[in-house]
Amino acid sequence: MNIGEAARRSGLSAKMIRHYEEEGLLVPRRLANGYRDYDGQDLAVLRFIRHARALAFPLEDVRRLLALWRDRGRASADVRRIALDHVAALEAKARAMQAMAHSLRHLAAHCHGDGRPDCPILDELEKPMSETLTLTVQGMDCGHCARAVTEAIRAADPAAEVAVDLPTGTVRATTALPRERVAALITEEGYTVAA
Repeated sequence: MNIGEAARRSGLSAKMIRHYEEEGLLVPRRLANGYRDYDGQDLAVLRFIRHARALAFPLEDVRRLLALWRDRGRASADVRRIALDHVAALEAKARAMQAMAHSLRHLAAHCHGDGRPDCPILDELEKPMSETLTLTVQGMDCGHCARAVTEAIRAADPAAEVAVDLPTGTVRATTALPRERVAALITEEGYTVAA
């Protein structure tokens, strides 16, 4: 079948099918004239991709899931780990969205909403945005350490994005919190922040 028919039967646009081909997720057979020729297996792959993307899996996870799907000797634990990591990422995004909604609700509650020009919403938008901080931390040597530090920072700033690199002992946080506050949070967890 041609790309138009594959699009109709998979529920994806021809543009998205070509995009997934460019990403290497799908390699349809080519006819002598150079046209793509999709078969039933290609449709199954397209449906798989569509469903995974509907669940907001990033492309790299879709690639890993496809590889596991194709591998009949796979361990289901590998699939479960990808799914649970994705759940954690979605929950973190949901917390960040809730924090943003809370902030906006708070600002709107303090805005008079009348004919006066002063507005706390505009005042807040004028302030500097979050910055990315990189701190060197001593004493972190396991996944529990990374989780403790990440959770401490996110408890103080739910919108913070935190990445811990255990081999180098660095914490990278994109947050509205000042550096001193992030360092204090890490210290409160029992780790030493290098000067």
